[in-house]
Parts: sequence; C-alpha cells; structure tokens
Amino acid sequence: MEVENFSKEWVRPSSPTPSFLRTYKISLLDQFIPSICIPLILYYPCPTQDTDIALKRSLLLKQSLSETLAYFYPFAGKVKDNFSIDCDDEGVYYVEARANISLFEYLKQPDLPSMNKLIPVEASLQESTPGSHVAMIQETTFACGGFTIGVLVSHIVSDGTTLSSFLKAWAAIACKSSNEIVCPNFDGPSIFLQHDAFPKEVSMIAFTGPFFRKMKGSTRRILFDGSSIASLQMKATSLNVKNPTRVEVVTAFLSKCLMGIFNKPLAITHAVNLRRRAVPPFPEFSIGNFLWLAAALFTLKEIETEIELSSIVQQMREAIGKINDDTVKKLQGDGGFHELCGMVKEASGELARAGFISGAEYVSFTSWCNFGLYEVDFGWGKPVWTTSVGSNNSEIMFVNSVVLMDARKDKGIEAWMFLDEADILRLEKDEELLQYAFIDPCPLS
Repeated sequence: MEVENFSKEWVRPSSPTPSFLRTYKISLLDQFIPSICIPLILYYPCPTQDTDIALKRSLLLKQSLSETLAYFYPFAGKVKDNFSIDCDDEGVYYVEARANISLFEYLKQPDLPSMNKLIPVEASLQESTPGSHVAMIQETTFACGGFTIGVLVSHIVSDGTTLSSFLKAWAAIACKSSNEIVCPNFDGPSIFLQHDAFPKEVSMIAFTGPFFRKMKGSTRRILFDGSSIASLQMKATSLNVKNPTRVEVVTAFLSKCLMGIFNKPLAITHAVNLRRRAVPPFPEFSIGNFLWLAAALFTLKEIETEIELSSIVQQMREAIGKINDDTVKKLQGDGGFHELCGMVKEASGELARAGFISGAEYVSFTSWCNFGLYEVDFGWGKPVWTTSVGSNNSEIMFVNSVVLMDARKDKGIEAWMFLDEADILRLEKDEELLQYAFIDPCPLS
C-alpha cells in the first residue's frame, strides 16, 4: 500500500481559548504516565457513489473538529514543559492523504506495520517534548472512497477513555446530534495536585524500568470470538471465581500461554480506570489520565505445575480489587505525591525483586474494551474496524505489552500483542492458543 500526503494544516478551535485557560496544568496522575503518543485508527467504508464525497467529508470533518476543540481546548495546544500544556490555539496538526488501493483490498490481510502510514507520524515510545503537538490527525481516502481517521494523542493529557470521549464528541458535533455531545470535565488537576519536582523514579517507569530490554519488536493480532470467550469463561469459573468477564479470561489465558513460552516467573500489570473506583465515581468524561496499575506475580513453581486459568483470574482480580476508593483518596490533595511515592516504592520493589532475583518476565496489559469505538459515526456510518498500529520489526528498547480491543462483532476481543519477534514466533505455534483464537485473521470475516 502506497500512501501520499497531499495536504497538511492546523485546525484551530472555532472560538479562542480564554486567557485564564491558556496554561493547562496537568495532574499528578498525568505526571505518573509516560507522555508517549496513543495511536488509534478508525476504518470506514465508502457510503455513497458521490464523486465529490471526499471533499465534502473533509470539509465537514475539519469544521466539526474545530468546534470540538473549543470544548477540548488542551488538544489544540502544545506541550509547554513537564507540568503544563500551552493552550495557544495553534491547533491540531491535520494531514489529508490518499491510498492507492481500495479499503476492502487492504483489509483482506492488513499488514500491521503499514498502519503507520495511516497516522501523521510513525508511532513510537518517544515521550512528548516541549513544543510537541498534543494531538495529530490523518484522514486517508482509499481508492474506493472508503477512508480512515488516524489519531495520535499525547498521554500527557489523555488516557484511552479521554481519547474515546474526544472522538465521540467530534462525531456528535459532525452529525449535529446535540443530545450526544460530550461535555468534558477538567477537574483532574485540581483533585490530583501535580508536584513541582516529579522524579522519573516514581513514574510508571519505576514499574517497567527493570524489564526494558532491546528486542526486535513484532506485533500480532490474536482474535477471540464470542464462542471462544464463552468457553474460556466456563473454564475459568470455580468456587473462588464467579462470573469471570471476557477481559479477565482473555488476560488470564494469554498470560498462561506466555508463561509456557517464557518458562520464567511472570510479573503482570493491568491498567485500572480510577474513574470507576472512586466513590462516588468521577464523571465518565473526566479528561486526563485516571489510571493506576494492578500487579500480580506468578512464581516458577506455579508455572511449572501448570497453574489453573481460574487461579490466574483470581490473582488478577484480587490485585485489581486492592485499587479502591481508599487508593483514589490517598492520591488526592496536598499529600497525594507523598502517598504516590510510597505506593510506587512498594509495588516497584516487588517487581524489581521479581526481575533481578528471579529473572522474571513482564507483560503490561491494557484494555480498551467497552470504549464504544465502533459507535463513532461522523455521519457516513459506523467503522468496520478499529485498531492500534503494528510495530515495524526494528530493534528497540521496550517491554512486552498487550492491548485488548473490542472485535467487530459477537462480543469478541482482539489482543494486540507487542513482543520480541522470537517470542511471537513461539506464541503463534502454541497449540492451546490455536484452539481458542485466530492469528491475524481478516477483520471483515
């Protein structure tokens, strides 16, 4: 697939940001999360035979984006420093591009690294630096008239929930659906007070740092359809585990598969949405990072005795259950930074001991399930697929990670696996995995 960029511009908010909002201070939790960019691509079929549809669509997308940025004003700014966003209304960097094949031809067997051509710049683990755009968007039109919306948003002010809120708001404004317009809530920085000298030693890197190593990064999509997930849920049910969720069983099953490949103690973390953990819950459309990490460690003895799926679910459920309203309250106010340091020191100490003493492996899980991305309709129908992007198989410093996303139908889950190439090759030969999942299938089947 060849992609040609033919237009680059900045889409600015439809109304200027007031002077008292021009500097957006990020929260303590925003400081905790590395400020890499989050990539997301939405794929839309051609809705009509109108030959002028691409021009009309592009105008509407940019106009509605401009209106959306008046609400999500930090997205139109640039990173000022490690503490704030300069909301100067310079705008979102917006690229228009053309692909030389039809969308459905591409989707027959999509090449995962080539997805980087559908976002404004190649995805990487490079953190945002002063002057970086908070958000960048690429609209790519395929030969058939189908199109993709590729978005990159800096983690410095956005988690997955925030990104999905932004897209829902943009789509609602494009459709002039006033009943569905999202009103963002920017209370995060006043609840989780930033610290003026936030050291890297207490950021998320403290959890993952011991496990970073140079690897030839490779990506696979592992699809679990609804029936496979139902079978795994039955298998994972026990006296101690009732009604395991689809995210729980897919996380546990993939962890079990990886235990067999690594044959080492395994440390797992799972991102937890704090919006739902607070009492009362924070608003759904709270903007910023409302994340914490739940961690579980599995010993070599557990792995060698082939730990049951239900036991993995139980341990992860217990780890996530420890993150509750008390956790959320500890991170708030003037004492939040001190409490965060204590929590990080305790958790990273356990992970470090696992890594350095036991020679453990580590896998980071993140779930984007139930974000409603398949409902993001700009007026030409819902997406036929939503994805992350594949790594380009180059040697980089990274950690094993898995992103879980809703599949297109049947309450399935697509697991995006980012591992060393040698581990990926072993994983795709795992007989038990192949009983329950499909590797890199056509997303339209």
